[in-house]
Amino acid sequence: MTEHRFNLVVPLAHEATAMRITETDRQRAERSGAVSQTSNRPGDVDSTMVQLTPGIRTTTTVTRTTTTRAPRSARSPSADWIERQDGFTGAELITAYRDCRRTKRKTASALAFEADLERNLTRLHDELADGSYRPGRSICFVITRPKPREVWAAEFRDRIVHHLLYNRIGPRFENSFIADSCACIKGRGTLYAAQRLEAKVRSITQNWSRPAYYLKCDLANFFVSIDKLILRELLATRIDEAWWLALTETVLFHDPRTDFEMRGDPRLMDLVPPHKRLMNQPAHLGLPIGNLSSQFFANVYLDVLDQRAKHQLRARHYIRYVDDFVFLHESTDWLNAVLRDVTGFLPERLGVHLNPRKTILQPISRGVDFVGQVIKPWRRETRKRTRNEALRRVAQAAAADVHEMANSYFGLLRQATASHQDRTRLANVVRDRGHAVDAAFTKTYRGRAA
Repeated sequence: MTEHRFNLVVPLAHEATAMRITETDRQRAERSGAVSQTSNRPGDVDSTMVQLTPGIRTTTTVTRTTTTRAPRSARSPSADWIERQDGFTGAELITAYRDCRRTKRKTASALAFEADLERNLTRLHDELADGSYRPGRSICFVITRPKPREVWAAEFRDRIVHHLLYNRIGPRFENSFIADSCACIKGRGTLYAAQRLEAKVRSITQNWSRPAYYLKCDLANFFVSIDKLILRELLATRIDEAWWLALTETVLFHDPRTDFEMRGDPRLMDLVPPHKRLMNQPAHLGLPIGNLSSQFFANVYLDVLDQRAKHQLRARHYIRYVDDFVFLHESTDWLNAVLRDVTGFLPERLGVHLNPRKTILQPISRGVDFVGQVIKPWRRETRKRTRNEALRRVAQAAAADVHEMANSYFGLLRQATASHQDRTRLANVVRDRGHAVDAAFTKTYRGRAA
């Protein structure tokens, strides 16, 4: 295995760096005791002629050769390790690692990886470069809120690869996505989707002065119904590099069911309907919920629907968040025609189907429930189920968790324009738990008991 060294000293990327070095050299030359760069005393060398090795600091003064190793306790390698091999660089791998550790640093997999960070990154780099990389063991567990669902979590090193792949190929796909494609795209979360839909509702109703209708659809068992063969064709249209396409296929066609560890109570799996389990799907169907790659692949998959909605159906008011999408129009006949088209197009082109129990066609004035908020005339409210769940969880949470949980829900409720009453109810629950709340009902503080 090729041995790499990381330079753990990050240089300042600023003009002031060069100015400071220049000034130091000038001042050094003015000092009478300074050693001339042309000095021929035995043992003296010009440090500008010393060949630098990543991981070694060398002084910038003209003096005897002095080197110091970077401390092994440093945990964040810089981008000085830049060896271009087969389409990716060490700098890209380091960036992917830093992106990955942002929210996963306290997990057991991340702690184990960072215990010997340099060696593990080097090994991962070499496996990717020589084509021997294979995804490792996944962790499977079941969540029960808002409904039972199985989650497959990849190892930390595999998550780094997911970020590496997404950072390279993600922008080329997302640049072609429509502006109304939301979820798992930077700046396009639930708040963006709710505000975007509210703007469309105001536009088509001319600020609630004219009647209009909405068609809301949901895909049945979406993630476990994704056809990997179709998805591979869609991905290949924009990935020309052989190495990146091979890595994409490695991630896409990896089956986590062949090597996984079950966490939590195994009996919870019985709460997940059989048709919603990845475990029960054929090998060519289904993406594991819980990985960045799956979220990105899902957007690429449904971009086919977005493009049809905009360019074939000529839908002026359309928005999608993962597998939930909404059409707005003044005519119910037009919306029914769209429903017929989508009902036939999705199974034929993508192999997915609409959930008939979640297909809604009704007047906008009744309120449009989307991404956890309900858009009503002149206001946007938090969904009642979400609000009630927040009140229940904060009331029943352990004392040590109340502060963090309450602030999280305050932030969620604040996203709605009509949220004062909901935040007041939450504040009452928080005060009953012994915590203080600010006057605007937007933040809680730790109580004395906490």
